[in-house]
Amino acid sequence: MARTNIDIDDELIAAAMHKYGLKTKREAVDLALRKLVGPKFTIELLESVTGIGWEGDLDEMRSARFDDWPEVSEAPDSAAQ
Repeated sequence: MARTNIDIDDELIAAAMHKYGLKTKREAVDLALRKLVGPKFTIELLESVTGIGWEGDLDEMRSARFDDWPEVSEAPDSAAQ
């Protein structure tokens, strides 16, 4: 890992450290970088697996779901109960 010197807003980094319970500026910078890079990596990962695995017809599955249930001709009369 390389060592880099950077100028950081002291109030901003202190607020980040307090908000996330971080002990060092290094932890704050690391968290910020991971949050910045993380979502794009996740989206790329999800897009890379699109279409892999399951093949089927959801509409067919939904229509066949209750085929074995008995038909109900009308709703029960709530006054009869």
